[in-house]
Amino acid sequence: MNLFQLRAFDAVAREGSFTRAASRLFISQPAVTGHIKALEEHYQITLLRRTARRVELTEEGIKLAAITRAMFGLAEEAQVLLEANRQLLTGRLEVAADGPHRVMPMLASLRARYPGITVNLRLGNAQETLAALLSEHADVAVMTEVEPRKGLHLQTLTASHICALVPAGHEWEGRSIQIKQLDQQIMVLREPNSITRRTFDSACAQAGIHPRVLLELDSREAVTEAVAAQLGIGIVSSVEVSHDPRVIAVPVSGAGLVNRHMIGCLERRRELRLIQAFMALAPVTPAPP
Repeated sequence: MNLFQLRAFDAVAREGSFTRAASRLFISQPAVTGHIKALEEHYQITLLRRTARRVELTEEGIKLAAITRAMFGLAEEAQVLLEANRQLLTGRLEVAADGPHRVMPMLASLRARYPGITVNLRLGNAQETLAALLSEHADVAVMTEVEPRKGLHLQTLTASHICALVPAGHEWEGRSIQIKQLDQQIMVLREPNSITRRTFDSACAQAGIHPRVLLELDSREAVTEAVAAQLGIGIVSSVEVSHDPRVIAVPVSGAGLVNRHMIGCLERRRELRLIQAFMALAPVTPAPP
């Protein structure tokens, strides 16, 4: 079956004129006539009655026109959908992040610029977020302390500093402390696989101090609740400080207390318009070594 012939017939059926059909298809009138003649001859059928003043559909032509109108109508709908996506009027973006604090402002900016874009956000720990990106369950990801690797495009987003989390009214409120002041302090921390915990443990080892870990918790919210209940001192990233009035974030000075936050996508997909639009919300600089 020749789709060019069917397209020419559909145009004539819609327009009721060979001239207007040719204009619709951006081809010559003889080309339209030739396509329909070839269609009729191949299937030994008369689809159109040509008179001096008009073109009429035969009974078989009416039946075929109902099919071609539906068929090419769907093609036109597909073109509209794809064109809208190309212009970022519509589309769906799968985003993964290892925390809500850095990604939410980016999503707000994306929504302001492209209100027709639908976003599906999945939150997880650092390992889950990277795995979602590498397995293509996410188009883009906002991550912390990711090492460069082949096939992964990374851009620097921001840096954060480790802070101590203490109850409101604590003697350290309104001050900054040295990491050595946390030696032998009772602490409530995230699980060992947490990026914040790993950074803190590494800095403690470098400084030669040994905090007393009373509780290990699986969420930032749990750490906040434990600190508010005065069970110990917590550790939190400066970009994830809670606005809970029961707790206070105290800056900690020392070596190795900085985390790098990045936005990434697969290298082979970075030219996709929707991914480009999201990546443009981050500084266009390479991730630090």
